[in-house]
Amino acid sequence: MATSKRRNALGRHEPGRLLDPLDARAARAAALDALARRDHATEDLRRKLLDKGYDAAVVAPLLEALRGEKLLDDRRYTENFVAYHAARGQGPVRVRAELRRLGLAGVLVEECLDAFPDWIVQLRKAQQKKFGAQLPTTYADKQRQARFLGYRGFTSAQIRMALGLDWDLDAD
Repeated sequence: MATSKRRNALGRHEPGRLLDPLDARAARAAALDALARRDHATEDLRRKLLDKGYDAAVVAPLLEALRGEKLLDDRRYTENFVAYHAARGQGPVRVRAELRRLGLAGVLVEECLDAFPDWIVQLRKAQQKKFGAQLPTTYADKQRQARFLGYRGFTSAQIRMALGLDWDLDAD
């Protein structure tokens, strides 16, 4: 059963119109429309197109073509994602989890997380924004700050270093 689509004056599909799941041109237009708003990971864009109703047989070659044209680049997306979320005060653990949720995992994510040089600087900014410039003096304050920084996604080693909790656990 073939369905027809009507386009408005701008060439976009009108809401409420039937969508042809095998229309490669419409799928490309939808992908470019999404990429014009912001960068997407390959899996994220694939999921969006499938949710709109396009067939997987149309979406897979489209994504390959977009990658070939450099319009879709997981490395660029991951680097920008890491930089943006780190600047918002999120640590590497939380950023890794978000990237995994978006369908990105493995070597690419680890390379981008390792390449970001300023995790401690971002941790200190998040700490100062929430608690002020003075370091905690009591154990309770250190615990409270450590919980906050852990929630933000910083590693325990980073938190210990920032709060001055580097104890030698092997010493007697």
